[in-house]
Amino acid sequence: MISRSRSVSSPRWSPSGARLAWIDTYDGRADVVVAPSDQGPPVVVTAECGAGSGYAWVDDDALVVAGSDGRLVLVHANGGIERVLTHDGRALAPAVSVRGEVACAIERDDTCDIATVPLDGSAWPERVSHADYAWDPAWSPDGGALVWQEWDIPNMPWHASRIMRRDARDAPPYLLAGDGACSQARFSPDGVRLAWIRDGELVVDGESLPGGQEHQECAEPAWSPGQRSFAWSPDGSELAWCRNESGFGRLVIGAPGRKSARELSRGWHRDLSWGEAGIACVRSGAVTPAQVVVLAANGSGRRVIARGPVAGFERTGLVEPRPVMWKSGSATVHGLLWRAPESRGALPVVVHVHGGPTHQALADWTPRVQWLVQRGYAVLQPNYRGSSGYGVAYRNALDGRWGELDVADVVAGIKHAIKEDWAVPGRVALMGASAGGFTALNVAAQHPDLVAAVIALYPVTDLLDLAATTHRFESSDLSRLVGPLPDGRASYVARSPITHASRVRAPVLLLQGDEDRVVNAERTAAFAGALRDAGVVVDYRLYAGEGHGWRRAATVADELARIGTFLSRWC
Repeated sequence: MISRSRSVSSPRWSPSGARLAWIDTYDGRADVVVAPSDQGPPVVVTAECGAGSGYAWVDDDALVVAGSDGRLVLVHANGGIERVLTHDGRALAPAVSVRGEVACAIERDDTCDIATVPLDGSAWPERVSHADYAWDPAWSPDGGALVWQEWDIPNMPWHASRIMRRDARDAPPYLLAGDGACSQARFSPDGVRLAWIRDGELVVDGESLPGGQEHQECAEPAWSPGQRSFAWSPDGSELAWCRNESGFGRLVIGAPGRKSARELSRGWHRDLSWGEAGIACVRSGAVTPAQVVVLAANGSGRRVIARGPVAGFERTGLVEPRPVMWKSGSATVHGLLWRAPESRGALPVVVHVHGGPTHQALADWTPRVQWLVQRGYAVLQPNYRGSSGYGVAYRNALDGRWGELDVADVVAGIKHAIKEDWAVPGRVALMGASAGGFTALNVAAQHPDLVAAVIALYPVTDLLDLAATTHRFESSDLSRLVGPLPDGRASYVARSPITHASRVRAPVLLLQGDEDRVVNAERTAAFAGALRDAGVVVDYRLYAGEGHGWRRAATVADELARIGTFLSRWC
């Protein structure tokens, strides 16, 4: 059921609300789907959308789509490419003005700029931004002003980024907001006000919007362009956003000047688009498979438009997690614990470590976790210091300490689970992908007595190699997380799992894609060799055609089969 599931994302109303589009992704392909708002049959637009690239409505009959080949194309809502607007680079997150101009980010190997191009294709794209990175442009309702997010290396967009504005085509851009990490700038429908995200908080014209509480963020870290964590109402009087409440989501509606926000719907609500017919979004939760839905703004109803996961999950005994906390030194660490409600006492535990390392384990649709629970495991998901969702100070606590504090917090979580009789001593497995695999492998090396098995998907094993070879977007993040080079070289070596491969005792399952642009596949293979030289049982699988995460259904099926067999044998 997991490998056969699709994903749905990015629902958007057409300008009049007559149509609704979204992106449907399956087996490595992402297609734009258009359906009439009166529930007529949908049409799959023939332009294939690039993963995370996005699209935008031109009018009720046309869209611009950032294609999988990197080009920006104009397509008819009933299918068929009408015009190619960009030819080089990779177009991302387009926005269309009422004056017939498209703004988008164009990423190349050494740049990522905002550019504008006329819809009629009469001119080449014209560069607008002048920063190391820029994306997420948005036009004012009259098409005169343009805003976007930009930042400079070595910052990541959630560390320090700014909102820039250009008031006319020939006018110079200027800084609109630069205090903290600013993103997702969006004009109100009347063009009078501007809202954006600042350090995870929703602000309007620079003022915090009432209705949130301390450390309740409403946006996840901007790992890719095109996030829509909030939406203006059609008349511009209110906004809707999804609050993060210790990993649980809640959609609320508030307004400038209003002291509180009213709850509309529980669960995670992403990619918000508010039209006259309601709030379109992707809704999901721990026991709620991801669906494109339309919510009535007054709370009177919810209509399901499209579903990603295959039918039947709700009949398989899904469970909700509960938030847990423990001490790591003097710090309080957060996490989620998943286990079958009828289970009693200690269980074999899979400690599922999230990546990023700025991500967060959420009470969201996570079928792999549900699968593990159904196989008789409890699952502990630590949100170690450095995770998002608990405020800026908590996230920034990992600066300079990656490979130390994350390891300490996970180890403390394992010991707490044993103390609280959640976990059977000697039957604790660690699992993580990317940065999560890095932490899991370091825990296994430094605390071999606590770990029975390790599952690491495309893990970071060599920090020096990562600094030298990873893609441009993350190329300087290690200077913040570990320290600047060359002065910090000793820390890079000391905190790399490959340095301590001889100390690992638990069997290790390693899964890696051969087209990974983030983690060098050769280093994962070298790490597998170092483990074998130390006498560790290693199952290493290299997937052809896969990158930093799986796209193909067959890969997902093989991954789960290997994990199931591996855990049955060793935990």
